[in-house]
Amino acid sequence: MTKRRRYRLLCPIARALDVLGDRWTLLILRDLHAGPARFQELQEGLGIATNLLSTRLGELVEAGMIERFESASSAGYRLTDVGRRSDRVLWELARFGAGVTRDATPKEPGNLRTIALPLRILLESATDRPELCAVLIVSDAEFTIMSTPQSVDVQWGRTLEQVDVVARTDYEAFLDLGGGVISIDEFGANHLELVEGEEHAAVFFALMASAGATVAFPDSGAVKA
Repeated sequence: MTKRRRYRLLCPIARALDVLGDRWTLLILRDLHAGPARFQELQEGLGIATNLLSTRLGELVEAGMIERFESASSAGYRLTDVGRRSDRVLWELARFGAGVTRDATPKEPGNLRTIALPLRILLESATDRPELCAVLIVSDAEFTIMSTPQSVDVQWGRTLEQVDVVARTDYEAFLDLGGGVISIDEFGANHLELVEGEEHAAVFFALMASAGATVAFPDSGAVKA
């Protein structure tokens, strides 16, 4: 592996950039916050060249941010405890990016692992979180949400057979909510559809509304890309 250039400074920001500052590194970590992933899943989601992805994964393993795993049924990569600590860095980047003007012809990601982390931190901000297991379908992607008063976990895919409620939205609406283009009330009324679990619907919608009302994103278009 080619030796990476480093700042070699005492500054903690510079030390963080020694690990996180290369192109694609943060996006790989972002996607792994949705749960363990195979090499092909990461490559398809990011649209990155396979040789560059292999290099970045090797660097992240060496830095102790991720680890490779193998089991009887699969093999891939997952975050270490240190890697999981990147969540707030990524969240603040998401908040900043919500205020950056979008490219005129943006590309959609190869998969929507991208939104698991902001969804989790958004829900963590909700007050009086209930005990609830839900599936949120964003476009065609499923996310399993496990909420308790103490914690929230969001995983890519349907990881539980039995859940309390299933709801559906679309990717564009999710981005518009995060960017402040639409309000949480408009999101709930026009872009969040109940699929099953009517008896738990009010609790789930209250959770989403509380999360959306708690987090203040920058105004859309505040920064020109």
